[in-house]
Amino acid sequence: MLIVRCWITVARHSKAYASPPRKRGTDGTTPRDVRTRGYTDSNCTPIPAPREPPARKRCLTLAAPSNRETQRTELHKAIWKIADEVRGAVDSWDFKAYILCFLFYRFISEDLAEYIDEDERAAGNPDFSYADLADEEAEGVREDLVELKGYFILPSQLFQNVAKAPEKDPELNIHVAEIFKSIEGSSVGCSSEKDFKGLFDDVDVTSNKLGATLEERITRLAKIITGIRDLDFGRVRDAQIDLFGDAYEYLMNMYASSAGKSGGEFFTPQEVSELLARIVIGNKTAINKVYDPACGSGSLLLKFAKILGTENIRQGYFGQEINPTTYNLCRINMFLHHVPFDKFNIERGDTLINPMHWDDEPFDAIVSNPPYSTKWIGDDDPTLINDPRFAPAGVLAPKSKADLAFTMHMLSWLSSKGRAAIVEFPGVLYRGGAEQKIRKYLVEGNYVEAVIQLPANLFFGVTIATCIIVLSKSKTDDKVLFIDASNLFEHVGNKNKLMPEHIEKINALVQERTEEQYLSHLVGIDELGGENKYNLSVSTWVEKEDTREKIDIVELNARIKGIVARQQELREQLDAIVADLEG
Repeated sequence: MLIVRCWITVARHSKAYASPPRKRGTDGTTPRDVRTRGYTDSNCTPIPAPREPPARKRCLTLAAPSNRETQRTELHKAIWKIADEVRGAVDSWDFKAYILCFLFYRFISEDLAEYIDEDERAAGNPDFSYADLADEEAEGVREDLVELKGYFILPSQLFQNVAKAPEKDPELNIHVAEIFKSIEGSSVGCSSEKDFKGLFDDVDVTSNKLGATLEERITRLAKIITGIRDLDFGRVRDAQIDLFGDAYEYLMNMYASSAGKSGGEFFTPQEVSELLARIVIGNKTAINKVYDPACGSGSLLLKFAKILGTENIRQGYFGQEINPTTYNLCRINMFLHHVPFDKFNIERGDTLINPMHWDDEPFDAIVSNPPYSTKWIGDDDPTLINDPRFAPAGVLAPKSKADLAFTMHMLSWLSSKGRAAIVEFPGVLYRGGAEQKIRKYLVEGNYVEAVIQLPANLFFGVTIATCIIVLSKSKTDDKVLFIDASNLFEHVGNKNKLMPEHIEKINALVQERTEEQYLSHLVGIDELGGENKYNLSVSTWVEKEDTREKIDIVELNARIKGIVARQQELREQLDAIVADLEG
């Protein structure tokens, strides 16, 4: 363990120990640089400068996409089988936190161990394994690792060690609870504290969901751990394929599908997320940051990383979520997609009443699928009409329908060069009263860039056709583009689904602002007012194609004339037969 002790010594001296891209000290050095500046092992033998690892490649460079897809498909089947088997008679929606949190536990354990192992082996200790280290030896680097990774796990607490034989641990539930508490506690007092606080709260090892007796609960916990242990994720830090993040998204999709309406409130289908993100990104290759005020599981935010690359989301991902369980799932989702703790800011709370990003720089990109027609305090709170987010419209959204309150909030948070894409319930496009006044403000202020009618039955638990409102503060014309995409879908299973060609078509219409018969139409903002009452319903402005069979009147009359003549001929023949029979 000579090199290990040296590693601990170096780590104690270096506050710059970090994952790629590595943080540097005030003199520009990394820990590997420090090792080459006179540090030696306990035998006073200079430690050779390590060979730098090759640059990490992005996912798009995979040489064998068919193998990747096969691996992904098999992993999806395996993980859902495990999730379905271990839950027993418990509803899958109610059991999701156990599967997702233990998946996360495995991820951060392997990520931390691989991170340390890579550095030690590059320093000349090829057989080093953090998982085999004594807890006492590892304690020396706790402070540095928390500063740079955001958390710390002792070797004995690593998932890979706990998972060796969990069924033989008679106090497994106690040990798991202690480990989760220790991981969360390791961040207390550090910049990552709020990112880990309460992260494992939904994993109650005493819950009857795990079993009626202590023995049953331990058995169920052991099955969860061994099931996740046996999944083949490869190396966590292999950037070629993000299997952990992909598996997490797949599980959330399956849980949302099985949960119906409640699932739709925390998860936006990937195809819709893709469309929203591409609309907002436009022709940009980088953005300052992205925001979702009703972020759910975070899948919408993370779509930007998949399109632009994490390095091109300069300041990171911002969001707010009111549901505590979903709030935890969102933070876990960020970690599983390799987003560092200092590049996301997910807050818990009611966005409309207590927004958490008041002091932040306005956002270039805002996307959201907020709850449809949810209730809020509205004018029961007389101070809200003076809130700078809502005051410009001169009226608050109805208490029974908060949709346009979210819309006004997002417009207020949008930068002067930014764009927002919001999934809305169709009623907000044409209802009267306060909602009409808010639409008037949005239209006359020239903030509405486009309105897109989506196909019905795209979302979990919602069969009605929703729409997308696109907002911008930097329009170059005074028109609103209306797009009828209600027929752009394929029926898959019991849902409708946007296919890649549909996403590409809709996005092209938005970016190019082109008109196409029966599909898109530009309407001047002056025309939207007056007797039209700022009606933004797509069906009002985009003509529907008449799909009824076209009839040639001349041909029809000729056919009728022929039929009548034939009838007369047959009648005469029948009369002749009857006369002959009567003799």
